[in-house]
Amino acid sequence: MAGPMSGSAGVNGHRVADESLLNDEKSMLGNDPGGMLRATASAGAQVREAAALAAEVDLSMLADEGRPRAVVVAGIGTAGLTGSILSTVAGPRCPVPIIGHRSAGVPGWVGAADVVIAVSASGRSPEALAAAEAAARRGARLVAIGNPGSDLEAMAERARAPFIGVPRRAPARATLWGLTIPVLFAGRALGIAKLAEADIAETATRLDADAERCRPGADSFVNPAKELALGLAGSVPIVWGSSPLATVAARRFADTLAANARYPVMAGALGEAGRGRVGLLDGVFGGLAETSRDIFADPDDDADELTRLRLVVFRDGGLNPEDDADEPVAVEERRADAIQTLADRRGVRCDVLTAEGGSSLERLASLVAVPDFASLYLALAHGLDPMAVPAISEMKELSNPLPEGI
Repeated sequence: MAGPMSGSAGVNGHRVADESLLNDEKSMLGNDPGGMLRATASAGAQVREAAALAAEVDLSMLADEGRPRAVVVAGIGTAGLTGSILSTVAGPRCPVPIIGHRSAGVPGWVGAADVVIAVSASGRSPEALAAAEAAARRGARLVAIGNPGSDLEAMAERARAPFIGVPRRAPARATLWGLTIPVLFAGRALGIAKLAEADIAETATRLDADAERCRPGADSFVNPAKELALGLAGSVPIVWGSSPLATVAARRFADTLAANARYPVMAGALGEAGRGRVGLLDGVFGGLAETSRDIFADPDDDADELTRLRLVVFRDGGLNPEDDADEPVAVEERRADAIQTLADRRGVRCDVLTAEGGSSLERLASLVAVPDFASLYLALAHGLDPMAVPAISEMKELSNPLPEGI
């Protein structure tokens, strides 16, 4: 069995990805003792379970006082991402600002006219607990989401606020969908997000299908997640989204690449990239690396070869009929075309993932599923256990208590 420090070594002493590790299912699963692959494959089941659990909770009290002034989604890491997903599903016509809050407490302006959704996979996150306490103290409407029997549930009970219990069976970063669906149910109860039962069912079905395509037993040449992982191996990933929805997926990929595969990565929106960060393509890891290469060097000698950028572009060409017009979509698509052209001219390899599906939720799922698996396969190709992250454990010990991680 390959240990956590196994993997091929390059000439500079850096371990390189080993494709053979990904095509040996038994050894690969042995390097995943915590079952991160299994937990990630449960995404569709998470959607169904979380929807059933949320449906059992009476959320009508959230809407009793009418439309709120603002909705604050409080949480950190994966829990914090759920606020961005709610905003994406609510769309640009949402009449209420949706604010993601990733630090302790709530913004100073929160009061009785607002709603706070406190989210924590463990139910012990200091950020979510502080947000729930502050919401109750200020008279804001509160809904809490997290592990049953946790401190967060107890706090919700004291505040007489609804609590949606979602059992935690894996690290928070592997339970995105179990946390997201209850947040969307709360948004629907408030009348700020449309969430049809068909959307939930189709999203779960798509996640199931992508889990099957990305299963550990599928060889790299037919497994899109393994193919993406091997393409990223040894690079500095730059992940950009062409739309707000695609940018949520890009940031999610950056989080999982960092936590699971321990890869440094930059993520953001293409609109932001075009105002400065696109210059990375001309830097020492981009086009400059290609033009400065010694043409007389032995091509088989990679001792002096520079690490290169690897661009990943998330595209969402779908037009939501609720949106105002298709002009913003057209602008975003032109930017995506332009960035691919720029990368090609500079010899920077570029992977493109395009959203599929009808609803915003299903399109988001189509952009998240394969990259989630890719982050795990990239870790395993380097002989790393994607669940065990010693630096996180050490930081918890050194700065106890530490906010819950991703």
